[in-house]
Amino acid sequence: MHALKYSEADSANLFEVYTHAPNRSIMCIDMRCFYASCMAMIENLNPFKVPIAVVGNFKQKGSVVLAASPPMKKRFGIKTGSRLYEIPKHPDIKLYEPKMEFFVQMSMEITNLINQFVPKEAIHVYSVDESFVDLTGTEKLWGPPEETAKYIQQSIYSQFQIPSAVGMGPNMLMAKLALDLEAKKTEFAKWTYADIPEKLWPVSTLSEMWGIGRRTERTLNNMGIFKIGDLAHADLSMLEDHFGIMGNQLYYHAWGIDLSPLGAPLAEGQISFGKGQMLMRDYRNRSEILTVILEMCEDVARRAREAYQVGRTISLGVSYSKDAFGGGFQRTHTIDEPTNDTMKVYKVCEQLLDQYYAERPVRKITISLSKLESERSIQLSLFDCKKWKRRKLGATMDYLRSKHGSTAILRAVSYTEAGTAIARAQLVGGHKK
Repeated sequence: MHALKYSEADSANLFEVYTHAPNRSIMCIDMRCFYASCMAMIENLNPFKVPIAVVGNFKQKGSVVLAASPPMKKRFGIKTGSRLYEIPKHPDIKLYEPKMEFFVQMSMEITNLINQFVPKEAIHVYSVDESFVDLTGTEKLWGPPEETAKYIQQSIYSQFQIPSAVGMGPNMLMAKLALDLEAKKTEFAKWTYADIPEKLWPVSTLSEMWGIGRRTERTLNNMGIFKIGDLAHADLSMLEDHFGIMGNQLYYHAWGIDLSPLGAPLAEGQISFGKGQMLMRDYRNRSEILTVILEMCEDVARRAREAYQVGRTISLGVSYSKDAFGGGFQRTHTIDEPTNDTMKVYKVCEQLLDQYYAERPVRKITISLSKLESERSIQLSLFDCKKWKRRKLGATMDYLRSKHGSTAILRAVSYTEAGTAIARAQLVGGHKK
């Protein structure tokens, strides 16, 4: 990867842009091959020498590989996302089903270890195997932040035998970029704003950058933007006209600028409540599909209610079975009045399904509620006298579930053969406990 050439004007821009930019000591730490490393610890194996794969479910040949150790990737070409039927029969290979409760407990113990170096407020758990940590101000206690980060890595490996990679930067975005683009190969990397032209701008697969998905990448490519450097030098007003607030964020992220406080989402304008579910079998008719959609709408709306948020844009995604040659659709609909009412969200999803469903077997469903605002912004309607009663009913159901478990109160469809809520209540993170 060759560095882009940049002019004296770029240098002047760098100085001007970064003068008032955040300059903290943020680390992003990722537990490498976390599930595989946890299983290696249990079985007293070396994940760097033994080919290990953690598979979702042995009973399903198409089950996904959740984690693979480095030898599994190098020797057999099996990586995260591969399928069980792709794994060759070989005496050296060790296969395990996930122990999600143990993995979560390990994640909590690692967080507790990090908490010995910084207060809890300085830790943002991004996922079960990845966290952001603000080391700003720890110099007098532990010395230079870089050395503290490396010592935390060593401590985690010494205590749990879990290897890790660390990216450091002046903000969350830069720390994450340093991790994803460099540290995952070298174990440790620190980026400063001065590194942006040589380390970030030459990246030519835009989706390698945190916050840019495949769809956004295709759109940017169609606009003549193929490298992060192209994005940094694109016309800001053009990006804002095309992407809205996201265009502004894309532009400044290409310069390494991120004003989010620790723990805040990368893109405030993209906050949403969503849920995706890989179905355990092909769902072949409308009524079965709507059963799962209703269960998922219940979960999405509950989370919105608990956060006192309402949303205007409802999105439904459907992926067809590979046996039906794959494909699918992702469609959104924006309503006039924001909501967190389960049945209102469901009715929109039902309309989207009826409009775009191609009568093919379905294997995955995703739902999201976005364009959020505070629930307190809702005005009572003179024509909908039952709105407040429905909100109170939803809150009561949420309370019962939080106190007595997610299956304490269910809709009747969950007891049909198509329902998945009861079975999924027995899982952690979608996998066996």
